[in-house]
Amino acid sequence: MTDSVNLNTDLTKDLGIEYPIIGGPMYPCGNPELVAAISNAGGIGVVQPITLTYVNNYEFRAGLRYIKSLSNKPIGMNALIEQSSKRYRQKMEAWVDIALEEGVRFFITSLGKPDWVVEKAHNHDAKVYHDVTELKWAQKGLDCGVDGLIAVNNRAGGHAGKRDMRELYELLSGQGKPLVCAGGIATAEDFIAALKLGYAGVQLGTRFIVTQECTASELYKQAILDATEKDIVMTEKVTGVPVSIINTKDLKEKGTELSGFSKKMLKGKRSKYLMRMLLAIRSFRQLKASFQDNSKGPKYWQAGKSVAGCKSIETVDDIIQSFVKAA
Repeated sequence: MTDSVNLNTDLTKDLGIEYPIIGGPMYPCGNPELVAAISNAGGIGVVQPITLTYVNNYEFRAGLRYIKSLSNKPIGMNALIEQSSKRYRQKMEAWVDIALEEGVRFFITSLGKPDWVVEKAHNHDAKVYHDVTELKWAQKGLDCGVDGLIAVNNRAGGHAGKRDMRELYELLSGQGKPLVCAGGIATAEDFIAALKLGYAGVQLGTRFIVTQECTASELYKQAILDATEKDIVMTEKVTGVPVSIINTKDLKEKGTELSGFSKKMLKGKRSKYLMRMLLAIRSFRQLKASFQDNSKGPKYWQAGKSVAGCKSIETVDDIIQSFVKAA
């Protein structure tokens, strides 16, 4: 028997949700049905705008309204705020404004300074949690007034950190803000361990890909089910920033290192933003093709080390209820 833990945490109080579980914003896997299912099950699903518009082909406001037609529970939005082109910044600001107009009251900010998101959100009594991998990034977010921190550890998918779950908690605790554990959560035991350590909640990505509600290809889902922790590697070739990905045959052939030219561009004060933009555009196409049932193209499947706990394709509700019952 597992000792019980309290599911009424600062995270559930902040967001008005039943269970301290966030469905991590994912490119390209966060389809509207998956986002809604996570919220309906008592957690909170988070919209990734590029996934909604580019992968799922929704006009942003229409996509949000579609999700709201599937769920009357709270949802969130991910704002990728890395310094980039003026056009991208304007697009992201417009998405945040539309989300606020449509009733979204939770934002996860990533890869940048979240001051402008915090200002907009707080004007509407919305909460902002900031993705961090180190204390220095946490401090920048706190200086901007964020309401909580998403502690991204070394078992996460996507842009993973370098520290383990416990080390990151010890580093970031004591800041007076809720901490959410992101990375390595696939089972009820993982969930309980994070809450016992002191986290106010968890964020799941990889585990929710292998669900009935996720529209990822069967090839992608099976790759996660077949993978072990050792199959997860870090590569800069996707976005220019280290990303956790399944070490497929295609990746082994192409390698995980960027070309010398790309590395040189990424070191320049001005050229690094151009290079990251070019890499991002290429990766959007590659990851979208891999997400779909495209057997001819190369396979780039993002996943975290929580693949070790992904044993079957289930419904979102079954996964969350297994966590809750164990807790």
